[in-house]
Amino acid sequence: MKKKIFSGVQPTGNLHLGNYLGAIKNFVSLNNDDENECIFCVVDLHAITVSQDPAILRENIHETVATFIASGIDPKKSIIFNQSRVSAHSEAAWILSCIARMGWLNRMTQFKEKAGKDKEKASVGLYSYPILMAADILLYDTTYVPVGNDQKQHLELCRDIAQKFNNDFKVENFFKVPEPLIQKEFSRIMSLKDGSKKMSKSESSDLSRINLTDEKDQIINKIKKAKTDSLPIPSSLIELNNRPEARNLIGIYSSLANSTLESSIQNFSGKNFSEFKKDLSEILIDKISPISDEIKRLLNEKSYLNKILEDGYKKADNIASKKIKKIHDIVGF
Repeated sequence: MKKKIFSGVQPTGNLHLGNYLGAIKNFVSLNNDDENECIFCVVDLHAITVSQDPAILRENIHETVATFIASGIDPKKSIIFNQSRVSAHSEAAWILSCIARMGWLNRMTQFKEKAGKDKEKASVGLYSYPILMAADILLYDTTYVPVGNDQKQHLELCRDIAQKFNNDFKVENFFKVPEPLIQKEFSRIMSLKDGSKKMSKSESSDLSRINLTDEKDQIINKIKKAKTDSLPIPSSLIELNNRPEARNLIGIYSSLANSTLESSIQNFSGKNFSEFKKDLSEILIDKISPISDEIKRLLNEKSYLNKILEDGYKKADNIASKKIKKIHDIVGF
């Protein structure tokens, strides 16, 4: 049987290298494997857990789809749709919120991080969105979910909800209990200005990240100014442990070159970072510039992007609506 894979990306705009190497590059590999059935969702319902400008949100939905296509995801092989079009997601989220327990949500560390000190002012949606994430996954009988470290806890919650629903209603295996799909040979992409912080569009300095729409000169300038230390590139991974900026840049190179950290260290051991940065800039331009050019072209083809979303909606709704009808019968509606 084929693996059924579901993953989503929030349409918050300004997608960057961390999004590409952390998720989208992996999506392309999954899409290209004939043993997989992939569903890639633009999770616009998740996006509104914080305030959004409606016009910008619509643009960001298009940009996210354009990024999927420009990166190499084939809409003929995979389903691409925006979450809000399929009403089963919202309905299933409510039903599953009556299955989930407060104690489970109170353990979610990402809410505490995102809400900050004044969590009383955070939206209820930000608190409960892991339940919506569970609905997203479970509606499609997903068997595998690509996850990073920051989403592992949410997938565990999804598994708990699935098992409790099955047990409460005595419907063994009605909800498939999904497994995590962990990327091999992947280094978490950190800020170019601070190797202890994740690369993020919310950081004030644009020099902290490589945006997928950056021009060649911008990429070169950002890598040139990326923070490093005064020591040459080491000869072993152990020597990188206390050098977060160095590890980050070598990790970026390794991910783009599809090589291991160990292999990259062997290639550049003893060299200065000024020399290494030239090679890093070259591989970034080689990999990112074609994606950037294609994103910009596709954003001028809104009718094409809308057709992809419409076709994806029909396919996704066909699957999800059948599942929600079965949920109705089980629950007693």
